[in-house]
Amino acid sequence: MKIGVIAHLKHPIKAPFAGGLEAFTYEITHRLTQRGHEVVLFASSSSTAGGTLHPILDDISYDASNGMRPKKPDLSSEYIAEHHAYYRMMTEIDALELDVVFNNSLHYVPITMAGVIKTPMVTVLHTPPFYELQLATRAEQRFKNIYYVTVSQSNADNWKEFIPDCPFIYNGIDLAKWTYYPTGTQNNYAVWFGRIHPDKGLDLAIRAAKLAGIPLKVAGGIGDKKYYSEKIEPLLDDNTQMMGLLDHQQLNRLIGEAKVCLITPVWQEPFGLVVAEALACGTPVAGVKAGALPEIVTDEAGFLVEPGNAPGLAVAIRKAMTLDRQKIRNYAEAKLSIEEMLTRYEKFLGSIVTQRLALTGNV
Repeated sequence: MKIGVIAHLKHPIKAPFAGGLEAFTYEITHRLTQRGHEVVLFASSSSTAGGTLHPILDDISYDASNGMRPKKPDLSSEYIAEHHAYYRMMTEIDALELDVVFNNSLHYVPITMAGVIKTPMVTVLHTPPFYELQLATRAEQRFKNIYYVTVSQSNADNWKEFIPDCPFIYNGIDLAKWTYYPTGTQNNYAVWFGRIHPDKGLDLAIRAAKLAGIPLKVAGGIGDKKYYSEKIEPLLDDNTQMMGLLDHQQLNRLIGEAKVCLITPVWQEPFGLVVAEALACGTPVAGVKAGALPEIVTDEAGFLVEPGNAPGLAVAIRKAMTLDRQKIRNYAEAKLSIEEMLTRYEKFLGSIVTQRLALTGNV
């Protein structure tokens, strides 16, 4: 197949990844190319994923140190730049004679303009509904040129009002990149990793670790300075060690040698790659019942409590530490492999192409 992959434009699609969506887009583009498909990636200019890069936004002013593009005091220059980048792309995309467009942009323009192109589009709903995408999906349904898929049953439920019975495909990770640690380490500690941002709930993890009597090591960059100064700094003491940003090998070791991984989102996170990464290391999870976590974290992989319940999370920490790490790794291999994810997306895209060819009489 000749597949056009539309990327999110907030960050370039290259390692080290700014977030899970950039990692997802990189991996799926690279691996579809490896499987023999002709892939065109619509992304910002410094992206380095597989296939042929079709740059639609210049990264000349992108600041990799803070993940920001310049903003002006009036209507966001970033907003306007993204709007026009996607608009130009959609007006030109049919000329590339793609078999299917694989949209991972989180932007309203590709969805809104799907009705004016001939190429069928598959859009992955990576987030719960937000205003711009709600409007776009409502408008697009007059044309029926988009096929939707999302990343978990819980997110399909979130979208039910707008897209009934949306299919889902779980995200997966490259298990070969995550070394399994069979025993953890003799140093008794818990780990929390990710962006330090209000959405991620690090403050709950710090409070719960203290109640559980276990040191906590935190890896990740500060995504919200106000949250860090107001909610995190007052909680810091000798029980919490801030590790900063780590490279992959350092992070793998930190997670793998931990007795338990704390995952504490305070929003309806559609999937959460941190879950898969922890389980791939054999590290059990103690977390909250939010988003897709109840689907992914079974009793053999960890324990979950109601959001905001620090005493309950402390109990879950102690329970999770007793779980069989080999069974946890086996679970990750069976359910959360990137190859399984890729095979399902490949079949989904292929079915859309076949269906469209049948409708046009070209089979």
